[in-house]
Amino acid sequence: MNGQNRKDIAAGLEVAIVLKADQRTGKLTRGVVKDILTNSSFHPHGIKVRLLDGQVGRVQEIFNPKST
Repeated sequence: MNGQNRKDIAAGLEVAIVLKADQRTGKLTRGVVKDILTNSSFHPHGIKVRLLDGQVGRVQEIFNPKST
């Protein structure tokens, strides 16, 4: 599942994000969501989040999506 819809993301989910510094290479960083930083319900490049370790990036993949 991609991370373009805010409704699919919640604190505590394990996700893969792309950090600003890694956008050219596409290198993904895996972690657990602490805060959702994007206010809009959809973003074409991924919803911006802060991980528990403090890293900030846009969600590219959700590993344990919440049931809808």
